[in-house]
Amino acid sequence: QVQLVESGGGLVQPGGSLRLNCTASGSIFSFVIMAWYRQAPGKQRELVASCNRDGTTNYADSVKGRFTTSRDNAKNTMYLQMTSLKPEDTAVYYCYALRLAPMENYWGQGTQVTVSS
Repeated sequence: QVQLVESGGGLVQPGGSLRLNCTASGSIFSFVIMAWYRQAPGKQRELVASCNRDGTTNYADSVKGRFTTSRDNAKNTMYLQMTSLKPEDTAVYYCYALRLAPMENYWGQGTQVTVSS
């Protein structure tokens, strides 16, 4: 059983930056997809960004050009670099990972990001 632990959240002013980390308790090499989701109060959880094992990345339209995700298999860690943060980015951010053999998916416990002046 792999555990995912997010870190790096906090309070930041509009226009500021944060970097979130998602560190796994074991190897992430077998995860075909790792992703960041977020959930704001009263809203559904939404996909923010994903990073495949081959390095391919995808982003929600709302964060394109501002957020960058990457993964470091040697450190068992995925990152989300967030820049030009807006109040509407305020949410709990969750890390997600999927492996296919066996098929298993994992969620982290979430980290709060608050963008406010």
